[in-house]
Amino acid sequence: MSRHRAQRGPSHRGVAKWPFAVLGAVLLLVVGWMGWSYAGDLLERRAAAQLASCVEGEAVLTVAVTPSVADVIGRAAATWTKSRPVVLDHCIRAEVAAVPPQDVLNGLTTSWDTKALGARPGAWLPESSLWVNRLVAQDARLLGSEPASIATSPVLLAMRDGQATAVRQGNPFRWRDLPELVTEPNAWERFGHPDWGAFTVAIPGVAANPASALALQAVLADTSPQGNGPVTVDMLGLPEVNSAMGRLAGAAPATLPASTLDALNELAGADDVKAAAFDAVPALEYDLYRRNVGADGGEPLIEPLVGQVVSGPTPIADFPYIAISDERVDQLQVRAAQKFREFLQGGSQQLELAKAGLRVESTKVRPNPAPGIRWEVTQLDLTAADANTTQQVSAAWTNAGGSGQVVTVLIDVSRSMLEDGGAGHTRLDWVKTALGGQVGRFGSGSLGLWAFSRSLGDQDQPYRELVDTAPVAGQRAALESAISDLEAASATFLYPSLLAVYAAAIADYQEGRQNRLVLITDGPDDSQMTYEQFKRELTKRSAGNPDLPISIVAIGVDPDRDELAELARSTGGTFATVEDGTGIEAALGQLLSS
Repeated sequence: MSRHRAQRGPSHRGVAKWPFAVLGAVLLLVVGWMGWSYAGDLLERRAAAQLASCVEGEAVLTVAVTPSVADVIGRAAATWTKSRPVVLDHCIRAEVAAVPPQDVLNGLTTSWDTKALGARPGAWLPESSLWVNRLVAQDARLLGSEPASIATSPVLLAMRDGQATAVRQGNPFRWRDLPELVTEPNAWERFGHPDWGAFTVAIPGVAANPASALALQAVLADTSPQGNGPVTVDMLGLPEVNSAMGRLAGAAPATLPASTLDALNELAGADDVKAAAFDAVPALEYDLYRRNVGADGGEPLIEPLVGQVVSGPTPIADFPYIAISDERVDQLQVRAAQKFREFLQGGSQQLELAKAGLRVESTKVRPNPAPGIRWEVTQLDLTAADANTTQQVSAAWTNAGGSGQVVTVLIDVSRSMLEDGGAGHTRLDWVKTALGGQVGRFGSGSLGLWAFSRSLGDQDQPYRELVDTAPVAGQRAALESAISDLEAASATFLYPSLLAVYAAAIADYQEGRQNRLVLITDGPDDSQMTYEQFKRELTKRSAGNPDLPISIVAIGVDPDRDELAELARSTGGTFATVEDGTGIEAALGQLLSS
């Protein structure tokens, strides 16, 4: 009998899941590929856009800065570079080089030594416009932009804590009181300490130390009838101003430190008040803060120096930023320099500068702790002197105290000196004005005058001594008369004349004093002597003799600037080039103060 299977409920065949998994995976791959492709395309397009804006590749902007701000400006440069700034289709990379301002000035105006100083800069940031003024006096063509201050710092008197406390608790004084104060044998008596004796202030060379130069301007401005700046050239001739400078210079300590930093270290290192060679030194608030905390590379001071604000017009260091420009600098560098300056003046970088100890208008943030610094608000900021007056103040100071310097000036009186020198005067007219001003402002120094052209001497020499090199005080009238009588002759027999005057200056060299030879010329040499022959003869005359710097003022485009700059550099002198006669006075003042 056949059997039948029992009936069950409805039966359904299961659907396989793997096709869905495969499909999902495929969809994910497709979507992922599309997303990756889109993202890659976006990145490529962005990269292409960036490359399109930097089609000329990368360019480097080197910024030479005074060493005290190298760290904070270096960090700013790194931040700016990371933002990929673009100038004229170049991506700009900013590099900061810490170079002392004097080295920058010498390198720019003579020959930049890349081995010693690194790349020639496209921008410069010293601590004061005094350096920019000196640059303009030596070669105005190098100024690629107007100076723009990125921060400031007032000038204080740095003192030991005991002396500063005595001054604050005693009779406050103004800048104009300093000349009298430093000449009183028992000046500390007015502050309650007669046993401390004289009040001595160290003022390192004003040509190389902005704090000194600015403090001197404050003294002169406060002494003047108007009681404020700016100091002017005419003001330097006022009896009260001239007297103040002479007394201040004459009361300098026997051994004067070369720099503000040296003076701060010496003052801090004295065992006690009586052991210190001086009681105070002008210093930037910023530099004093850094010295106290050891931010300048030295050890922090165990007994910090104190910054004493002096009443009267407060001198201010303005930390100017400029672009460098001449025939070797293209527009790319100038524009890049200006763009980086705008970045430094922005809010975030201004805050960083304030945190470092500089003053900016946008914030009152100050470093804390700051031993010895009270960050006092200044009441009346001194208006600084103009570029020309700055040089005349420095030159006058150089000859204000002690025995002064010994200067022999060789003047080109060739016919080309009758050419238009600007403002309706000849080049020779401007030379007379500049020399006459120096004679009037010379204090204790010595000055002599020679002229050269062709066939000027008794034996047909191309040169003639007009006034022997001797103290100005005893021959001021003779110097003024010789300058007034200067007349143009014919050719420019430069090299044989310079050799003769150099030999005379070496023969009359005065030990223990700054001796220098100054040449003022507007043309190339017309004699038969080549430059190579001249150098060989100069080497013979200098062998075994004291160093005698030759400083040069070249007028117009005709002088061989490369040869003259090399001559100045090789002898330790300075070189200045001016477009016309209007720049001679500032250039001469700068040379005589360096």
